[in-house]
Amino acid sequence: MKAMAFIREVDDAAIRREKARARELRRSSWWKRRVAAGRCGYCGRAVPPRALTMDHRVPLVRGGRSTRGNLVPACKACNDAKRYLLPVEWDAYLARLDSTARGETDERVAAEKHWTTPRARS
Repeated sequence: MKAMAFIREVDDAAIRREKARARELRRSSWWKRRVAAGRCGYCGRAVPPRALTMDHRVPLVRGGRSTRGNLVPACKACNDAKRYLLPVEWDAYLARLDSTARGETDERVAAEKHWTTPRARS
């Protein structure tokens, strides 16, 4: 089995269309309200609204769309760590990170530990 078994062929034109839709949504009052809350959708940390990025839960290159249900405000650390992972892969990554962090054996894991904290609910 390939390492990236869930890769779906997506052409460049489709990605350009979805990025244009994401830009439209970024200007919407819906997105502005989501960002104004100042919470990362992944780790739940309080983040200044201008520091939040728009992340696709299912990445565009993996067949995701620019829809309200697929977009989440994310802090830079979470967005950088998630990259092109699907939600199920992201959850597995967090579980692995959490189990490794319990032993505090890896300095990088300790630095990334904020991803395993419970989400703050508004």
